[in-house]
Amino acid sequence: MGRLLSVGLILLCFTSFALSEEEFKLGPPNQDRPVEVKAHFELHDINEINDEADTFEFSGVLTLKWVDPRAAFDPALAGVDERIFQGAYQFNEVATGWYPQLFLINESGLYEINGVTLRILPDGTSTLIQTINATAEVRLDMRKFPFDKQRLDAIFQVLGFDNGEVLLHQESDSTEPVEILFPIPQWTISSLTQSVRDFPSYYAGTKGISSTFVLSVDVKRKPFYLIRLVVIPLIVIVLLSFTVFWMDKSSLGDRLNVSFIGILTGVAYLLVTSDHLPNISYFTLIHGFLNLSYLTMCATVVINLIVGSLDKQGKSKAGDRVDQVCRWAFPIVYFGLLIIMFVIADLTF
Repeated sequence: MGRLLSVGLILLCFTSFALSEEEFKLGPPNQDRPVEVKAHFELHDINEINDEADTFEFSGVLTLKWVDPRAAFDPALAGVDERIFQGAYQFNEVATGWYPQLFLINESGLYEINGVTLRILPDGTSTLIQTINATAEVRLDMRKFPFDKQRLDAIFQVLGFDNGEVLLHQESDSTEPVEILFPIPQWTISSLTQSVRDFPSYYAGTKGISSTFVLSVDVKRKPFYLIRLVVIPLIVIVLLSFTVFWMDKSSLGDRLNVSFIGILTGVAYLLVTSDHLPNISYFTLIHGFLNLSYLTMCATVVINLIVGSLDKQGKSKAGDRVDQVCRWAFPIVYFGLLIIMFVIADLTF
């Protein structure tokens, strides 16, 4: 009888301990106000910005800090001044406390947590540190390409709790100095901003509004590569096509040959460099430049035909006047339209 009583007491103690442990794991601390979680993301690198897929790949360290009185301990009894759980096994199997789970809303195929560390102070202050490598989907506005500026947003949301239960705060100032370990090819990072906002979600709890942490990186494209590769050579080809206005008006065939050679040279050159241009469906500034250059070279063919027709009709002086006007009108109109197009794009987009 005594043995049965002892076994029953042991089972009761074990059950009570298990229940207390399960209760401890169930959710955030039971308080009259939501648990405040300070979030901070230290950006280490932007590996790639994909113009066609509207995505960017980044890596860094996400740090979450909150206070859970249930995780408090006595350093004298524990024998340590701080409890530390490192690695996936210790964090998932050994650590028993509640922690906020954040996921990337605009994830695009890649989301890796390569390392995790949980640090708990005697008063219950907990710090969760995770290294993240992920790809996020964004909306890139390429209409001013290659002089475009983009904002890359990585949106992290609390999973399973609304803002009345878990409330995120940014730990540092909204704007921080940018220090990237490795520069991004053809891009310059101008600023990095961290902010917190509310985001509606069905799975967030009774309110349906979840607290969201947003990492925003403002980048600016370096245009010199495309200017050197596409813009400057094509401008030279267009200007060379204007030499037909200095040629003899009676040699219509030679004038047409120069014009068509310029057009075909521009087409062949752009076929070679097409891999460097974004494959997008809408119109961009670089497309406007290409189309204007083509139309200008095509216009020289029309002028050649007009001058040749005037020469056949015996109106050689009229043909000379057309050539004299076009020698200056074509370059002025061409560069004037380029400037107007650039100004309109800068003011509109």
